[in-house]
Amino acid sequence: MTTPTIASAKASDADSVLRHHPYEDVQALLTGTLFMAFGLLMFGHAGLLTGGTPGVAFLIHYATGWSFGLVLFLVNVPFYVLAWRRMGMAFTLKTCAAVGVLSIFVTLLPKLVSFQTLSPLFTAVLGGLMMGVGILMLFRHRASLGGFNVLALFLQERFGWRAGRVQMVLDAIVLLGAFLVLDYWHVALSVLGAVMLNQTLATNHRAGRYVAL
Repeated sequence: MTTPTIASAKASDADSVLRHHPYEDVQALLTGTLFMAFGLLMFGHAGLLTGGTPGVAFLIHYATGWSFGLVLFLVNVPFYVLAWRRMGMAFTLKTCAAVGVLSIFVTLLPKLVSFQTLSPLFTAVLGGLMMGVGILMLFRHRASLGGFNVLALFLQERFGWRAGRVQMVLDAIVLLGAFLVLDYWHVALSVLGAVMLNQTLATNHRAGRYVAL
């Protein structure tokens, strides 16, 4: 009769050791969003288009002339509803905080960093990797940047589909619309950037390999 009690105590001790502390969540949120913002800064300077809901909002804005900020908010609403219902309140609140911090970093970074020379090819590789690592940090601390991140994480937890693979497909669909605004070379590099980003997630965030607690 004592064995289950001992086992339960050990499981409880392990859980307390593995569970992320609030200060670790804050550190991951700040670092992940900073990496993401820097990658976006590089992409914007090189004239590349990213995927996800920012890419969707950009394409709608370009086609209709509607406010980019308003479109981005409206595009993300269904995903926040999904996050609240399926991923829980803590995940949704962390995601909202991450999006808010990202918007601050995106505004501040151009005032702190400038590029004299920036190869679009190098940007596609390094910028894609940086954004992938940034999103990975958020995923592992039960947060995201909204939009396709939420859907990809939900499908991984619900069906075991790799989040990186799911997001890669969704980003590829969005980037097909890049032909409306970019030349073939920049479209190809935008796709390369999406591959670098999502392959980082697919390789390092697999169901069963790492469980974000």
